[in-house]
Amino acid sequence: MADSPDTPDNRAVGRQLQVETHGLDVIADAERKGTPRTLFWPWFGANVSILGLSYGAFALGFRISFWQALTAGVIGIVFSFLLCGFIAVAGKRGSAPTMVLSRAAYGVRGNRLPSVISWVLTVGWETVLCALATMATATVFGRLGWGGGTETKVVALVLVGALTVIGGVMGFDLIMRLQTVITVVTGVLTIVYIVLVADHIHWSTVSAIPAGSAQEFIGALVFMMTGFGLGWVNAAADYSRYLPRSSSSRGVIGWTTFGASVAPLLLLVFGLLLAGSSTPLFAGVAADPIGALTSILPTWFLVPFAVVAVLGLVGGAVLDIYSSGLALLSAGLRIPRYLAAFVDGVLMIAGAIYIVFFADDFLGQFMGFLTTLGVPIAAWCGIMLADLALRRRDYDERDLYRPAGRYGDVPPAPLLLTLAATAVGWGLVTNSAASWLTWQGYLLEPFGLGGKSGAWASANLGVLAALAPAFLGTLALGRARVRAQEAEAPSPATGEEVPIA
Repeated sequence: MADSPDTPDNRAVGRQLQVETHGLDVIADAERKGTPRTLFWPWFGANVSILGLSYGAFALGFRISFWQALTAGVIGIVFSFLLCGFIAVAGKRGSAPTMVLSRAAYGVRGNRLPSVISWVLTVGWETVLCALATMATATVFGRLGWGGGTETKVVALVLVGALTVIGGVMGFDLIMRLQTVITVVTGVLTIVYIVLVADHIHWSTVSAIPAGSAQEFIGALVFMMTGFGLGWVNAAADYSRYLPRSSSSRGVIGWTTFGASVAPLLLLVFGLLLAGSSTPLFAGVAADPIGALTSILPTWFLVPFAVVAVLGLVGGAVLDIYSSGLALLSAGLRIPRYLAAFVDGVLMIAGAIYIVFFADDFLGQFMGFLTTLGVPIAAWCGIMLADLALRRRDYDERDLYRPAGRYGDVPPAPLLLTLAATAVGWGLVTNSAASWLTWQGYLLEPFGLGGKSGAWASANLGVLAALAPAFLGTLALGRARVRAQEAEAPSPATGEEVPIA
């Protein structure tokens, strides 16, 4: 999978690391390097987390059988990461961050709404990953008798937070190198973990799990989509933007989808087998999704397990903090990119402190967070995909930063479509485990779906109800606007720096 030694990407390995100065600007042709297959490393490294095993318990929590959970997981993971692959094509066509390219659909300042939503989602994800790494470390230390209390959690949180913030502040080059290391180390140690605990699988117990309803299957499918690819779509072009424009679009789609999907698919299968074989393990994952997995490990492998758990989670958190900084800039904050990443790091650590030391129910809050923000992100994704599909030319780089340019300032159609799709979507999801989200599901009764206590309450149809109409609505309403934009002559190159809007 690796590039040959003479590729630009590998020639860059010897360069001295420095803080990335690029923010929302377009990457110059001279700085674009690599091939689509280099996308395998960041996407695999970000998704090879041991947390993928816990998703087996999450899926079975929808009261469905092993085969139903496996089908829901395969479809949800591959399809959602395929959406990331499509959006990654915009990166190599425009060589700007995802939430800058989104301005072509939303307008330069109208795009601040999805940018804020994207920022909240990525900060939330990096916070969850940082907290999980901290709790996993404390659990391992506790089992070893080295103390797993408050002091251990504080030290672990500081170390995990520092690794994540340093990666986000330094930027693209360090992240690409870091993800390559994480890929190799976590890949090897995860295989060792699977070998060590394989004898805890009891197929007779797993196969005896009764099948659930169609509604419960759909709920698991949507949860897999929001937990995997839909959590990354708003950052999907942030890494492909460094590729040359001549890079194969099929290659970008394929390597993004493959790199992101392969580890979660393998981990999900094994996680389903483990959780389905052990009721205590299944219950323990809800409280400590990573730490609970140590209960079936031999003592001598606990330290390597802590390494693989922390590195896998840090790999995802680093990508999140990098993209959350870019989203914050796109939302209108005018500070350097590295400072935006640092600000997000402070928020991440504050949120992780709450989860580790004060929150009582991790899984309920986590599911509520995913489905709630998954709805507007699904709406944005539908609009972005449709807008990208309608375009026959690359983006006009200068007009992505000029409110008076071809993409407009605050076009009403995409914003209204986003708000409408989100309103419908929130009306069709429920989050009973999160008390602050009980207001959702208000359309289940009027739509004849049984209300908040009916069979469809757990199906989380709202994510799909936001994605599909936003996509189809943009195809229907946006064609004339895109054609008018592409009919304009290219903006003249003045040699001046493009202003950051």
